[in-house]
Amino acid sequence: MTRLDVPAARVAQRVPGFVVLVGLVLIISGVLHLGVFLVDDTSWYGPVSWRKPVTFGLSFGITLISIGWVVGYLEMGRRLSSWLLGVFTVDCVVEVGGITLQAWRGVPSHFNTETPFDRGVAMTLAVGGAVLVGTLGTYALVALRGWRRGAGRVRGDSAERLAVRAGFALLLVSLASGVAMVARGTILFRTVSPEVAYETAGALKPVHGVALHAVLVLPLLAVALRRLSQAAPGPDTARHGAATAGEREGGRWARLDERGRVRIVGWAVGIYVACTVLALVFSLT
Repeated sequence: MTRLDVPAARVAQRVPGFVVLVGLVLIISGVLHLGVFLVDDTSWYGPVSWRKPVTFGLSFGITLISIGWVVGYLEMGRRLSSWLLGVFTVDCVVEVGGITLQAWRGVPSHFNTETPFDRGVAMTLAVGGAVLVGTLGTYALVALRGWRRGAGRVRGDSAERLAVRAGFALLLVSLASGVAMVARGTILFRTVSPEVAYETAGALKPVHGVALHAVLVLPLLAVALRRLSQAAPGPDTARHGAATAGEREGGRWARLDERGRVRIVGWAVGIYVACTVLALVFSLT
């Protein structure tokens, strides 16, 4: 048995505690700011609104916990993986913290160079975005390396490997759309006006958001299918007529072998890609 043939049940079972803690704090921050928005008489839209601390807190928190879980599937050095995860965790806090700070100050967080302090925050967020691309891009390259050779650098069964790779591939799409929005906003801010930059730079938000969470949704589906097939009653129970209604229903999953799970995950990947394309079309129209 090679290192890549580790049984699926032993892969990615535990998310580091500090990742869970920080992720939950970010999610709670997003929820609390949603409460602030509900009691405050302000618009949800615009460069200065409670929308940004809400959406960034929730999205960064969910993504951080997702990455902390999914990287357990990747075959890479433990020290490098832990270092990248630590950098990504700190960067998530910096990004959400900077955006939340500016929301409470009542000023835009991105492209804002009105004062030296605002410029410093905007530059910090820009550098943080580059760090996000670097850390997540490294994980994605590890996941996608050797795709055509079978297992490559991803552990787990065939369905889980497909889900992890597809999730990271779509994550690259999300990162690319994020970089494109920042680049467009910076150019418009410098060459046209801040108002135009704030109004049009975020056009790719739909595709960015949809593609971002594939790295959680698809592996979760693969794991759920595996556990359902493992929990299904065996043939002895059905043969002796001792199965309950729930067990008879679960017996359907017993016939779902690895090839069947790969087929279902493949269909899910296709649907997710189609949704991402639709989000892109919507963003560009």
